[in-house]
Amino acid sequence: MLALQVNQLQAFAEATPGAVLLDVREPWELALARVELPELPLRHVPMHEIPGRLAELDPAQPVVCICHHGVRSAQVVAFLQRQGWAHAYNLDGGIDAWSALVDPAVPRY
Repeated sequence: MLALQVNQLQAFAEATPGAVLLDVREPWELALARVELPELPLRHVPMHEIPGRLAELDPAQPVVCICHHGVRSAQVVAFLQRQGWAHAYNLDGGIDAWSALVDPAVPRY
């Protein structure tokens, strides 16, 4: 599985034009905390909706999946890869690691 560490995300975003951050958390989680990088637009599709909304995603577009700790997003990455996505990455540690290691202004929950 392709994965990124939270301290690699900014450089990845800058080096990968057209990439998107796919937040697979529930709406209430997104309302609490989010990663905001100008170079990496955010798409929100809760994990349980991914199969039904797959047509909204572009398999040629690099995607970094994020959740709370990286478990749900790893499952989504595995699913996307089975569907033919060659450039699907998991953000290891999720938004919790982002808050702890990169941006403490992002609330932890």
